[in-house]
Amino acid sequence: MLYVDPGGSNIELARVSGAVENFRMTLNITLVGGPTALIDIAGLRIVTDPTFDPPREYPHPVVTKLTKTAGPAFTPEQIAPVDVVLVSHEHEDNLDYSGREYLHTVPRVYTTNEVAKQFGDNVIGMNEYEVVQVPLPSGGDLTITAVPAHHGPDGVWQLIGPVIGFVLTGEGLPTVYVSGDNSSLEVIEQVQSKLGPIDVAILFVGGPSFEVLGDGAYITLSNEMTLEVAQRILPEATIVPVHEDSWAHLTQNAAGIRTLFEDAGLSSQIVVLEPGQSAEIPDRVK
Repeated sequence: MLYVDPGGSNIELARVSGAVENFRMTLNITLVGGPTALIDIAGLRIVTDPTFDPPREYPHPVVTKLTKTAGPAFTPEQIAPVDVVLVSHEHEDNLDYSGREYLHTVPRVYTTNEVAKQFGDNVIGMNEYEVVQVPLPSGGDLTITAVPAHHGPDGVWQLIGPVIGFVLTGEGLPTVYVSGDNSSLEVIEQVQSKLGPIDVAILFVGGPSFEVLGDGAYITLSNEMTLEVAQRILPEATIVPVHEDSWAHLTQNAAGIRTLFEDAGLSSQIVVLEPGQSAEIPDRVK
């Protein structure tokens, strides 16, 4: 398991290991805050949707403003070095001002074409089901596949802009799905059908909602939708919820999803993290 020092020192993961097979099988996830997680997979360090601003407000043309209520558990320096950043889209609660600056400092960023055109050569746009390969420190490659995401119901996701998710695969590694801001169970079914079986699903949850968007419909997964994913679509996957803290427009939280899964008898299927916490994800390699 990753060691998180409450005193604020760097999160460290050895990049050279005498037990190469054990090293390759390692999957750790650290929640930095909101949608921002650090994924250590086979020695490769990946950050999702970087949000490093302190609490503040952001003007928004549709919903008036977004309010960030808490800063990240770690600074970019504390989680360095990072090899890859995955950006699902450019809303401030997924890519805030500090997050945008952070993209200039990392070797590889994969994101939507709309985000990529605003940055340099290290930020690469991907189409749905496009594939890239990244070398692993212990040999071989990690394959990153861009997958669809619908940010709200029909009529909303088309309005508020393109989003993508990602699937991470490699020989001898668990298949990891990073949903991005997706609220569509049909999309998750499609990803499972095309690229599954999914072993670990990092799902963006929190039940965000605005009355001016789809009459208050959820624009990512709610806790209840996440439970349905676990029961019906990805019953063999370990579920890791993110995007459930640090923003005022989130209507649900980690405590609620933990209780919901416990009441359903599925507490062993979910790993619920608070910002600053890390977990070694159970080995579900086929």
